[in-house]
Amino acid sequence: MTEENLNPIVYSKNVIEFVTVANEYCNFLETANTQNTLSFLNRAQKILPLLYLKTSVLPDVESFEEMGLEKFVSEVDYNFLQQKVMNLLGEYDDFQEVFDADMQFSDAPLSSSISECLTDIYQDLKDFLMSYRTGDELVMQEALWVCIDNFKNYWGQRLVNSLRAVHALIYGDVDLEDQVNIAAENDPREEEEGAGNKPEWLNQLFKNQGD
Repeated sequence: MTEENLNPIVYSKNVIEFVTVANEYCNFLETANTQNTLSFLNRAQKILPLLYLKTSVLPDVESFEEMGLEKFVSEVDYNFLQQKVMNLLGEYDDFQEVFDADMQFSDAPLSSSISECLTDIYQDLKDFLMSYRTGDELVMQEALWVCIDNFKNYWGQRLVNSLRAVHALIYGDVDLEDQVNIAAENDPREEEEGAGNKPEWLNQLFKNQGD
């Protein structure tokens, strides 16, 4: 594909950087059971604000309303991954929610969980990445629009809520060194592309951008 034929949005610098961070985030969660609690929280503290930043500078895109995108993260996948993170965080998974619209109707404090927030983010990002890797520019643009829309209306708030909870744990009076990681056995899906390695389809995006 020549440079003149490339979609100027889906191969733009800000989008490619977002794809890279989104891929790193998904790898981060998929390998939760290879980390201890403190290292997991330290990584979350760094990647969450970076992900927020890279999403906030994405360009405006148009939606092809007639196009339905495939969903790749099943309920089984979601529950499996959330359980990994929940097992890793143990008693520190839950936190008090302060930005829930239902709070005004509740006499008791509402709670949420870091594992649920992080997995909600993962679900949207993984679906986006799997659509993006098809190389079909119409699908890629629609997936980008859906991801940005969900960020504005849903997972962006989940991201900052979980970051608040992570911050409180890292700098609070909590001995995270004693937290035992009882996460499930390694997910064989982690071996497909290797944690920390840029997959070939993502390398191709950078190549297309530079051609």
